[in-house]
Amino acid sequence: MNEIITMTNLSKTFRTLNRHEGLKGSIRDLFSRDYKYVKAVDSVSASIEKGSIVGYLGPNGAGKSTTIKMMTGILQPTSGEIIVNGLVPYRNRVENAANIGVVFGQRSQLWWSLPVIESFKVLKEIYKIDTEVYKSNLKLFNDIVDLEPLYMKPVRQMSLGQRTLCDIVAAFLHDPKIVFLDEPTIGLDVSMKSRIRDIIMHINKLKGTTIILTTHDIGDVEALCRQAVIIDKGKMVFNDNFENLKNRFGKYRTLRIARDPKTDAAMLDEINEICQNDPAVVLNTQDETKDEWFELLINEDKTPLARILSHLMNKYGVKDIKIDEIRTEDIIRKIYEG
Repeated sequence: MNEIITMTNLSKTFRTLNRHEGLKGSIRDLFSRDYKYVKAVDSVSASIEKGSIVGYLGPNGAGKSTTIKMMTGILQPTSGEIIVNGLVPYRNRVENAANIGVVFGQRSQLWWSLPVIESFKVLKEIYKIDTEVYKSNLKLFNDIVDLEPLYMKPVRQMSLGQRTLCDIVAAFLHDPKIVFLDEPTIGLDVSMKSRIRDIIMHINKLKGTTIILTTHDIGDVEALCRQAVIIDKGKMVFNDNFENLKNRFGKYRTLRIARDPKTDAAMLDEINEICQNDPAVVLNTQDETKDEWFELLINEDKTPLARILSHLMNKYGVKDIKIDEIRTEDIIRKIYEG
């Protein structure tokens, strides 16, 4: 078996108090037994192979972070089974922690006032990293992303991107078998995103490190991941490679029509009417190019693109068009929307 993580009917339910307003309500809450139960993860079953980079995706509140915390041993499942690298994480927290690396949001494992190299030295002692392995890894990271200029810089003086980059290096420093990355490129510029993606890809290829990536950045997903696990409302909705994800929506096409000030208003009214009458046609208002193009997402299994295009061209005239395969971003958005 080549699986490094297996989850079988994994569930997690939280018990929370139904709180009341005001001072009287706060006092009442001290003695209240009025609880509600929230199922954050609901019978999730999945397996992840060694050496893979997996996009663990889902809308906010879907249960991603709860599942990751069960994988790392922070949380104990309410029911079901989870095995990570041959261990039950919550029963073997110390041993499991030695085999994983974690970057969670803004929770840095670097010491705020120390130069970053000193944080790396502290982590070397915590993880009992062999000196030769430590030096070899630092050289490798420096070769990939030119890290050495940051060594003597205190963490508190670093930009968000520099700090994130060093946090990711710290997570890989002890050669973990699995690394969990939660939104590693959020808020970063294009250049820093590229450097972070480079180090993730290189370490995965060179060392075979399994990487679980939770992100809302579709650029990260397309650049790094071969497999997608999608969770929504605590339930698994997709677990397969990206090729099959795209094949599942292969009959969708994106039709872009160049906007023309002379006919814009009338054509927009017409497009809105088409969308209202035909659920297979959707006006995409999220596209960054919406100021220059009308963008329609069309399910050709139900409505031929040529029919929509012919109707609009005959009625208004069209100065330019583009036809694209459905984008990964649109596929994932459609899954989120059910």
